Amino acid sequence: MKDVLNTILYYLFFSLWYVVSLLPLRIHYFFSDATYYLLYYLIRYRRRVVRKNLTDSFPGKSPTEIIKIEKDFYSFFCDYIAETIKFFSISENEIRRRMKFEDVDLINKGLEKGQSASLYLGHYCNWEWISTIPLHLKGTNDLLGQIYHPLENPISDKLFLRMRDRFGSKSISMDDSFRAIVGAKRQGRCSVIGYISDQVPGYDNVHYWTDFLHHDTPVFTGAERISRVIDAAVYYLDITRPKRGYYVCRFVPVTNQIKECPQFSITEQYFRMLEKSIIDKPQYWLWSHNRWKRTREQYDKLFTKEEQAKRLSRL
Repeated sequence: MKDVLNTILYYLFFSLWYVVSLLPLRIHYFFSDATYYLLYYLIRYRRRVVRKNLTDSFPGKSPTEIIKIEKDFYSFFCDYIAETIKFFSISENEIRRRMKFEDVDLINKGLEKGQSASLYLGHYCNWEWISTIPLHLKGTNDLLGQIYHPLENPISDKLFLRMRDRFGSKSISMDDSFRAIVGAKRQGRCSVIGYISDQVPGYDNVHYWTDFLHHDTPVFTGAERISRVIDAAVYYLDITRPKRGYYVCRFVPVTNQIKECPQFSITEQYFRMLEKSIIDKPQYWLWSHNRWKRTREQYDKLFTKEEQAKRLSRL
């Protein structure tokens, strides 16, 4: 009975989302502007978290500057929601016009030589639209996709999977990522995988800390570990928003010889590059995310120095 109900609800929400998404993007932006005032001034959605994150990340900025970034973030966040709704039915021609990729030939040349690629990005600009990369890649038998964390609500999860996989990308659950990517290599297939690596790891998955936006920050290292196993070329996706509704993604080479790089050096470089992107245009990062809820103090209480060293030695 529960499965039947979930199926009915899925098609109900699918139909509603699809019909609304058919509206022109300019209409979506009209509602985005209205939502901004509702979200920022009335609901005050996560205002305390956003203000603290910004204040701690930019200690040199004045309260006036912080509030300006804060308002710009909420304005962009509402645009992101509008663009995500539109993405559910956007045509291939329109998304090609609005989401540009520069230097994609670097990836295609690597695929021709049999080298996979790991693409590092953050919750910066419209990360959902990045899943259209397969439209610009030549590999037909390759594994093209992104790692994602399944949503708790199965209906929402199914809807987002449908949206993200529309243009040839495959969403791979975080728990299945190693098996899927290494499995593709064993089958003689290359892979091009996007990793949003600025998420908060659970304490059991913490192996490395870095200074990120003036915070002592625990970070995921799984992307680097998988990349080493399959000997992938690593790229940072430098995403910019030249104007409303348009994005440009540039593939910035990090290394094509990852096995010669010191442990965690790729992870460290990624955070330095992401940090620079955020400092340049801070309004485009997801400040409402409680990024720094894990502390080294708590980590040290959970794991002794010997246990921490043992966990590192297993990598």
